[in-house]
Amino acid sequence: MKDYLVRGMSMDGFVKVVAIRSTEIVRRGAEIQGTTPNATAAFGRALTAASMMGNMQKVENGSMTLQIRGGGPIGTITVVSDPVGNVRGCVTEPKVPLVEKYPGKLDVGATVGTDGTLTVIRDLQMKEPYIGSTELVSGEIGDDVTAYFAQSEQTPTACALGVLVDRDMSVKVAGGYLVQLLPGAPDEVIDALEQGIRRAGAVTPMLEQGMTPEDILGQVCGELGVVFMETTEVEYKCYCSRERVESALISLGRKELTEIMEEGKPFPVECQFCDAVYEFTPADIGELLKKI
Repeated sequence: MKDYLVRGMSMDGFVKVVAIRSTEIVRRGAEIQGTTPNATAAFGRALTAASMMGNMQKVENGSMTLQIRGGGPIGTITVVSDPVGNVRGCVTEPKVPLVEKYPGKLDVGATVGTDGTLTVIRDLQMKEPYIGSTELVSGEIGDDVTAYFAQSEQTPTACALGVLVDRDMSVKVAGGYLVQLLPGAPDEVIDALEQGIRRAGAVTPMLEQGMTPEDILGQVCGELGVVFMETTEVEYKCYCSRERVESALISLGRKELTEIMEEGKPFPVECQFCDAVYEFTPADIGELLKKI
């Protein structure tokens, strides 16, 4: 089954909602990065959140980067979304040790850490990107995204994310939702939404039961109801190319490129976001030197 996200509104128009099934995205990301279970859960949650946030941005040719540095063993998590919600990403240390809150429950907060920041970089196709950063709350990522929207963008938000890693270390299910109150929402709408969120509970059990993104939003919105406005297929997608790698090599400068060429060996360049490898011969490097 392909991954997809849905966007909508509550029936009264006071709540903006989005939910996603991201199982295949997280599986592909974990495969590329070679993550152990705790890193898979943390990285998968970041991929899931970034897909929803990137899709909500709706700026043609724009992008949204989510970067999490918490001081934990995973190091830095970097995830990039295009305006559709296709994502790619990487982690500093994919082989983190197994840490559980209790048997069967991975401790994502301990893997990410709480001594650091969550940073969002929005490329809105203007002169300068918008950059917002907030201190991490729990390292669980969903809580931290919620805090980011409240503090940096002054938007009351609830974000819930889930990644279930099976006993064989594969990704069983992944997904999440993000709901935001719009200006002017009355107290009764806020109360109803809070009750819906409590009633729905954690995301992972809902996904494990086979609930779709639409089902999850129906649970969360409850008596408020929900109108679905858009359904979009999303995937793990990298935009690397040989041309982009050539530009990156040229940026190294004449001295370093000359040293690479004079070694007389093939020079492989691996994309940090996917498993593509671009190999350059000494002759190829010589051609790049001519372009400088």
